[in-house]
Amino acid sequence: MKRLITAVLLYLITIPVFGQVENPVEYVNPFIGTTGPAGDANYGGVCPWVTTPHGMTNWTPKTQENFISRLPFRYEEKKIIGFMGTHQPTVWMGDYGYITIMPETGDEKITDDDRSLEILKQTSSPYCYSVEMSDKKQNKIKTEMTASSRCSIFKFIFPENDSAHLLIEMSRLKGYYGWIKISEDHREITGYNPDHQNVYDKKNMGPVLKKFKGYFVIRFEKPFRTFSTWQDSGSVHLYKNKNEVTGSHIGAVTTFQLKKGDTIRVKIASSFISIKQAEENLSKEIPGWDFENIKNKTKEEWNTLLNRVKIYGGTRDQQVIFYTAMFHTLVFPRRFDEYGKYYSAFDEKIHEGVSYNDYSMWDTFRALHPLLTITDPGDVSPMIQSMVQMYEQGRWIPKWPNPSYSNIMIGTPADAIIADAYVKGFHDYDVNKAYEAIYKDAMVPPDGDTAKRWADRAEWSSYEARGGLTYYKSLGYVPADKTNESVSRTLEFAFEDFCVAQVAKGLKKEKDYNLFLERSKNYRNMYDSATGFMSARLTDGTFLKDNPQKYKAFTEGSPWTYLFCVMHDIPGLVKLMGKDNFIRRLDENFSGGHYAYDNEPENHYPYLYDWVDQSWKASEILTEVVEKNYRNTPDGITGNDDCGQMSAWYIFTSLGFYPVCPASGQYAAGRPFFKKITLDLSFPEKNTLTIIARNFSPDNIYVKSIRIDGKALNEPFIKYSDLFNHKLIEFEMSNKHEL
Repeated sequence: MKRLITAVLLYLITIPVFGQVENPVEYVNPFIGTTGPAGDANYGGVCPWVTTPHGMTNWTPKTQENFISRLPFRYEEKKIIGFMGTHQPTVWMGDYGYITIMPETGDEKITDDDRSLEILKQTSSPYCYSVEMSDKKQNKIKTEMTASSRCSIFKFIFPENDSAHLLIEMSRLKGYYGWIKISEDHREITGYNPDHQNVYDKKNMGPVLKKFKGYFVIRFEKPFRTFSTWQDSGSVHLYKNKNEVTGSHIGAVTTFQLKKGDTIRVKIASSFISIKQAEENLSKEIPGWDFENIKNKTKEEWNTLLNRVKIYGGTRDQQVIFYTAMFHTLVFPRRFDEYGKYYSAFDEKIHEGVSYNDYSMWDTFRALHPLLTITDPGDVSPMIQSMVQMYEQGRWIPKWPNPSYSNIMIGTPADAIIADAYVKGFHDYDVNKAYEAIYKDAMVPPDGDTAKRWADRAEWSSYEARGGLTYYKSLGYVPADKTNESVSRTLEFAFEDFCVAQVAKGLKKEKDYNLFLERSKNYRNMYDSATGFMSARLTDGTFLKDNPQKYKAFTEGSPWTYLFCVMHDIPGLVKLMGKDNFIRRLDENFSGGHYAYDNEPENHYPYLYDWVDQSWKASEILTEVVEKNYRNTPDGITGNDDCGQMSAWYIFTSLGFYPVCPASGQYAAGRPFFKKITLDLSFPEKNTLTIIARNFSPDNIYVKSIRIDGKALNEPFIKYSDLFNHKLIEFEMSNKHEL
């Protein structure tokens, strides 16, 4: 044993050392993914958020009004209309309980066009945003903002002016009545915003939240000379010296008399519980006026998490792309609790405990949540417990809480998130209640299941869960003449059955395990050997022969998109299609322009070559995808990042492996994209894992061999347990592949 330990130590000493990225938060470029094709919402769909990891409220410059399908910031815009505390998680979802603050000079200007200022220079990091702006008279105003989880602090530097103003916009939507009150003696504004953007294409996307409010406390370091409140009900009404107003689209203006270069500091606290709770949040997070202290604390929080993955080598752009992706994987889900309490949007009550919200589950079950088990394990069990609480308070685990139910996307992807965490040993939550919830997903059809087609983004009537489950249980598939997106649903239900089976196995529920494992084979019922595709099938068992989109059988895709969407039984799919045919079709998927990299169902497709002894093809495809779709530019994310999913795909791909099937405990090998990466792991036990790419160069994209602690892998698969039980993974790179 001593000789073995000595040999391993000597072996580790020989590992070449490359330059490590220091202070990784400085390599984050929050502008990446903030723009794309003009008028198109299919771009990165992120903002230059200033926040803490999983912060409750994110702060961003605002260049346009936001709503479902439009974020408050786009990089190419030349003017700023405010600085916003937002809860909008991604471009396709709505905002709620938001607030805007905006500096201005001269007369009070309320509307977006009137108050807008030209951007002269702006810089952004996760912990601070700074901008110099100019009004039409060339008066320059500088703004800086930093934030804690629930609060923010601003510095506004004005030119010399008798009328320097700070405008507050508290609410905006018609039919939602907010409230704002100014306390001159306390240099304070309090209020609440009940806005909840859940109407899309004139349809309500979820339940109405009757008690929801985003509460705010705003405090000023300097006394204001005068104040006003205002309301915009089609025309602006400005109420001088009136300190309180209630209504829709309301706000306030405070006026200061300043000398040139004077700074106004403003603190804003947010809460979903009460004004009193917002005050408590502010006293705990930003008790004083030390802007630099808050900025440095938030900077250190980001560095602590980002340093858990250390990269060595690469160009500056590659390093920036990597750590920006890391940043994007640590913003959502957001913390929703406030020092031991939280508002639940599922029963509209205040509860004790920890809470997270804004899960883009249909996207993030694939890579984001599996990545968090490595990079942020301390948040994994609390995130699962939050999902369990949603089940207890609303009868179902949601598929896209924002912050309550929304019938966005299909299936019950929470099953995969819970199962992936469970099989990896994350059990610090009510495991039995979690199983009860996912068992219900798999066994209980939603209300009115056979009376509804469950069309995507249909008018809200009740929670969808596994829409079409009634037919799936009786027929073994979802029929296209009864339920929309039937092919996609069947394939996802089968995968989710596999996930439920894994938890049942761990809990020694053998009967359940066998039932769900058998049902996980139902994907075979969608394969039409006559066409070679997963095809829409009717209630009578026949496949739809013409017009495959007649019944809208696919979710955001086509027959090509879903041909290989069998993540949990790839050997079974290969056998079903025939190995040669599987390879031929997979080749055609990429060569024929069918591969939609920028959407989630095909995220795992390059890695499928591992199962048919052609991993070298994956190396070629991954190289092309990374080079074309991840760039250090404002349009540097192709397709929506979807709360960190596409960024998580990039992180895993950079490491050299990917979780094709969450809940399996297995990764498929690809090719690494850095000379060396170290992972500082803390769960289930502490370990430092080093990943080395030997003979690494731009030309050497093929993997000749993989060794773990010096022992060669016979197959291109790595176990989750390998990350903790070993110290070194080596990829031997080459410029030639071996057939």
